Amino acid sequence: MKLHEILAVKGATVFSICSKATLAEMAQSLVDHNCGSLVVIDDGKMCGIITERDFLKAFINARRPLGELSVRDYMTREVATGSPEDDVNDVLGVMTDRRIRHLPILDGEQLVGMVSIGDLVKAQHDQLTVENHFMKNYIMG
Repeated sequence: MKLHEILAVKGATVFSICSKATLAEMAQSLVDHNCGSLVVIDDGKMCGIITERDFLKAFINARRPLGELSVRDYMTREVATGSPEDDVNDVLGVMTDRRIRHLPILDGEQLVGMVSIGDLVKAQHDQLTVENHFMKNYIMG
């Protein structure tokens, strides 16, 4: 199964924020969108990602009001990304090894979606359930 198959079902909505935003604004956006990460976009290009984990580290370590802290200072700049043609099993391995829960999907330079490790596990589970059903029917006649 390829990532584009998951995006076709899930949709291509990606929530984003600019690097100048405050962590208070970032937290509100996570709550508003019920998501765990935001792609950081400046001048129409992805320049990072900021996650719940980044937020918690900043909250514990900064000792300043969240409205004074900028996304720019806490985002991850070296973002792991996937391609629509990447295989789900390969991506699951990378995400597990690197302890990544959210992966932006790029088609060339264009951001075309986002998958979570939960999306991948669900897709894999659904596929195995269907295969199991067909195998049982085949064996039972």
